[in-house]
Amino acid sequence: MTGVVLLNLGGPDSPEAVRPFLYNLFSDRQIIRLGPSPIFQKPIAWLIAALRAGKARRAYDLIGGSSPLLSITRAQADALERELAPHGECRVYVGMKYWNPLIEDAIKQAHGEGVKTLVALSLYPQYSAATTGASEATLKETMRHYPIKYYCVPPWYDHPLYIEALLDTISRSLKEHPGAEVLFSAHSLPARLIAGGDPYADQVIATIKAVGKKLDIKWHLGYQSKSGPVKWLEPSTDDVIRRLAAEGVKEVVVVPVSFVSDHIETIYEIDILYKGIAEDLGVSLYRTDSLNTNPLFICALKDMVLTGIEKLRW
Repeated sequence: MTGVVLLNLGGPDSPEAVRPFLYNLFSDRQIIRLGPSPIFQKPIAWLIAALRAGKARRAYDLIGGSSPLLSITRAQADALERELAPHGECRVYVGMKYWNPLIEDAIKQAHGEGVKTLVALSLYPQYSAATTGASEATLKETMRHYPIKYYCVPPWYDHPLYIEALLDTISRSLKEHPGAEVLFSAHSLPARLIAGGDPYADQVIATIKAVGKKLDIKWHLGYQSKSGPVKWLEPSTDDVIRRLAAEGVKEVVVVPVSFVSDHIETIYEIDILYKGIAEDLGVSLYRTDSLNTNPLFICALKDMVLTGIEKLRW
């Protein structure tokens, strides 16, 4: 049997999980370096998690008390499994980097259910060492312990069906708000990663340009979700909103370009935090639907998985 594992960040599934989730996240030195030496990483991560847990829990309280990421990713897995059914026996699993179900648990389950070949598909369209790279590193280390042949889908920031899915959501929003300016919002990264050759920022731009080839729009780009005392990618999404307001823009449609599922960054940061900032500035802010289980998006995933299965047969 062939398996597919969808790789994602993960998110706290209860208020009690917020602090340990933050600890797992900040313990990863690939995302943010805490202290001059790796020996300081976990103690500082513990302190940051303790200090930020209360504020983070309040944010999660506003979106239902936990992250919806797992339920959405499972829905994506179910939809993908149905699409793959006509192409042979295939089981789709979910593996998270920083919270349950962990990547290690997904692979253990796949092996127990008889999977002999596996396609790993990161749900980050644009590659970064801090996202896809970190998840695939965990996957590769885990796979050393199992007799499973596997293939990692390469970055898919410009996959035609992914671009079509984005076009679908953007076009629907602009039909409702035809005078709005389009603001693409991507998850920020520490600037040192980009300076070191990480392709993430270039791939974000490539995604936007692929959309622009098929949709005549004036667009802007901002980065969100920065944390920690380091330099991050600029400009920040909230700064772009302020600039647009100063220029007299009255309507903005935000496209969460590096996110394929609703989670805290979309339904809290954009829908609540940025929307509030915009309203205070006299700007009406709207957000395109996240891709979630958009049929075009699921077809994009299916196409990438089938390509991966063919690679495994060679």
